Amino acid sequence: MRSLMRRVLLDTRYTLVGFPTTLIGFVLMLVGFAAGLGTSVVWIGVPLLAGTLMVARGFADAERGWLSDVLGRPPVRPRYKPVPEGAGRFRRLVNPLTSGQSWLDLLHGILNLPFAIIAFCLTIVFWAIPLAALTWPLYGIITSNIPGNMELPELLGLGDGYLVNAVFYVALGLVFALIGPFVIRGAALVRAGLGRALLTGVAELQERIDDLAEGRAAAVSAEANALRKLERDIHDGPQQRLVSLAMELSRAQRQMAKDPDAAQATLTSAISATRETLDELRALSRGIAPPILSDRGLAPALAALAGRCTVPVDLDVQTVERYQAAVENAIYFVCAETLTNVAKHSRATICTVQLVRVGNVLMLTIGDDGVGGAHVAKGHGLAGLADRLRAVDGELTVQSPDGGPTLIVGEVPCG
Repeated sequence: MRSLMRRVLLDTRYTLVGFPTTLIGFVLMLVGFAAGLGTSVVWIGVPLLAGTLMVARGFADAERGWLSDVLGRPPVRPRYKPVPEGAGRFRRLVNPLTSGQSWLDLLHGILNLPFAIIAFCLTIVFWAIPLAALTWPLYGIITSNIPGNMELPELLGLGDGYLVNAVFYVALGLVFALIGPFVIRGAALVRAGLGRALLTGVAELQERIDDLAEGRAAAVSAEANALRKLERDIHDGPQQRLVSLAMELSRAQRQMAKDPDAAQATLTSAISATRETLDELRALSRGIAPPILSDRGLAPALAALAGRCTVPVDLDVQTVERYQAAVENAIYFVCAETLTNVAKHSRATICTVQLVRVGNVLMLTIGDDGVGGAHVAKGHGLAGLADRLRAVDGELTVQSPDGGPTLIVGEVPCG
């Protein structure tokens, strides 16, 4: 109830305060635009138009601030075209004329007036009628006794008298009070929709483009880091083992004729090295595309990670759904890398892993009681995890003060 009342009051403030502001802006912008356009042939109108666009920008900034209250989202201010470096006085003067958003601000200031009038009138009506009708029993004692006075129920043929009038007006007030919040909200949203389309639509699109570009860059960075790590692991592990294996086999070949027993021992060692190499290759392949993840999903894959971790892991997976491969891969590798860091650096005695779906967000939470000090700064291991999550529009949050404990939360959209 409190949130509904707050919503109604915010919408009411938007429609009531916005009407006189819109009216003033409409007059200034229309007059300035007409005067500037009419005198532009003699160049006097150019600074007039530029000044009018700056006025429109001021009113647009005020409207954007109100939009955040109505639409429930942070205000988004577009990027106006900056003045070029080294530009002269005239170029600086006419710079507003070169920005497309400035003209959208002006268009909004002119088109917004009828929407503001309608919203203002509806708000006044749906506040005035309930207040007047619900309080009629208080002042109706006086108005009912005025000679020749005819109340609305009598005009509608419902009868006359204080009791009839009181019941009618209270019922009318209750009806308007019940539908008033929806009407006021609708009027505010219609007007705010025009503002969002003209004042923040381009900026929101630009922000989305920037987010996609950042996600693409993060994906490229994460992929490059993963490939470098894989190359390093192959070079330091299986490649060295294979070189050693080739040398062992060559020695066994030389020993075959001279010392069969020594050759047999060398072959036994080579077979053992082969098995170790296969195990290491399997471990590396799990880091590329773990079969258990693609075949059975996140829950079994995370259980396998928890089982291999040298630190005891308390695993809580509250979702068994299958998600897009990119989402599952991101969650899996974040968990795998984080558990590796816990085992290597945290000196923790216990680790907790929780996977839960909250709405359209898949949330992975990993905590430990170690020494802390983890962060996502560039050059540290967690920076690559943050890039991997950004590649799927996700986010990584790290809380790890010195001395611990550490809490890492990865959120990925999955709707």
